[in-house]
Amino acid sequence: MLYYSTNGKNLRVSAREAVLQGLAPDNGLYMPQELKKLPSGFFNSSSVPTFYETSLEVARLFLGEEVPEQDLCELVISAMNFEPKLVEIGPNLYTLELFHGPTLAFKDFGARFLAALTSYFLRDSEKELRVLVATSGDTGSAVASGFFGLPNIKVILLYPAGKVSEIQEKQLTTMGGNVIALKVDGVFDDCQRLVKQAFLDPDLREKADMTSANSINIARLIPQAFYAVHAALVLKELEPLVFSVPSGNFGNLTASVIAKRIGAPIGHFVAATNVNDVVPEYLSSGEFRPRPSVQTVSNAMDVGNPSNFARLQELYSNDLTAMRGEIFGAAFSDDETVDAMKRVHNECRYMCDPHGAVAFLGLERYWAKSGNKGCGVFYETAHPSKFGETVQMATGLEPQMPERLKVILGRKSESTRISADFAQFKEFLTAL
Repeated sequence: MLYYSTNGKNLRVSAREAVLQGLAPDNGLYMPQELKKLPSGFFNSSSVPTFYETSLEVARLFLGEEVPEQDLCELVISAMNFEPKLVEIGPNLYTLELFHGPTLAFKDFGARFLAALTSYFLRDSEKELRVLVATSGDTGSAVASGFFGLPNIKVILLYPAGKVSEIQEKQLTTMGGNVIALKVDGVFDDCQRLVKQAFLDPDLREKADMTSANSINIARLIPQAFYAVHAALVLKELEPLVFSVPSGNFGNLTASVIAKRIGAPIGHFVAATNVNDVVPEYLSSGEFRPRPSVQTVSNAMDVGNPSNFARLQELYSNDLTAMRGEIFGAAFSDDETVDAMKRVHNECRYMCDPHGAVAFLGLERYWAKSGNKGCGVFYETAHPSKFGETVQMATGLEPQMPERLKVILGRKSESTRISADFAQFKEFLTAL
């Protein structure tokens, strides 16, 4: 399987090159040359495969020509040592819990698989690889956990000062070892811009090999398709299925669309955002207007210029009508988000985090606008205790914090503060 750049289909590379480069040299994002279909028998079987079996089957489509079968099996086993969980909270209403990994966020799926695959591709190399990560919260801690202690790899996390929760910042800044945290005076989009500029800087590229662990890296997207396919398999008797995805950088939604393209029986998608609504606005008006992000209670979605929009455009061949045919866009305020958390708890006895609440609202709005109820699934992307203050404000209850988060709160944070100026970031990387 070859991978091409969204900025030029003539640029084609192997899976190894796509993963280790992260971003294409022309500043484009890598996409698979073709989207092969899963075997028809996979969906027609009377029994549902295990999550591991589903993950391996999907991974074969993208990596099977380059990674031998036994190695691929071991990669999937080592990375996917936890599972998503479908929870029915009402008639034809499910949440897909994606927070059962080590850092209690959906980013664990992508980060652990990327770490395992990167380590595999570097197994015979003595060169140091620098993994650059822009994070608005959960990505950084998942990447830090996934890559921690791996030989010849150094992780540099960039996060916006004052715009992540206390627990998220602790997770970002207490790992140590081969993980370095940079607190950036700016917003997430500034962090993302610095990472992209670093990849395009010839001096930095000559000094060290660099890759990204953000969802701009294709190896982050592949495992996000694992759970979309698996959830559709479990619920296939309840078609038509509608998946509502809380969206910031739009990697999760892109992977879910890919899941449908390779055969998952998903009928429709909801792109649910907070007030950082550039994609819902595009779906409504046809105009894509990137702009500075606004801080919200669903901070992992505070993105004003989502990178994966380029991949969504590729998947729909830049055809707005085709995209509208499968994706419904909806955006919500903080007040609406908190109110939804309260309603879901009171009516369904289920505790959402703010991102899951946005996805729930998106599903509600889609049902109201379309009149097509079907079976709805909304993604719950982080454990509620990571946003304890907001959850308590909405429900009156303090979410129970898992022990592994309590331990982190007692650790000492270590980070370096930098401006959003690229020259200072370059100077920091050069001095490493």
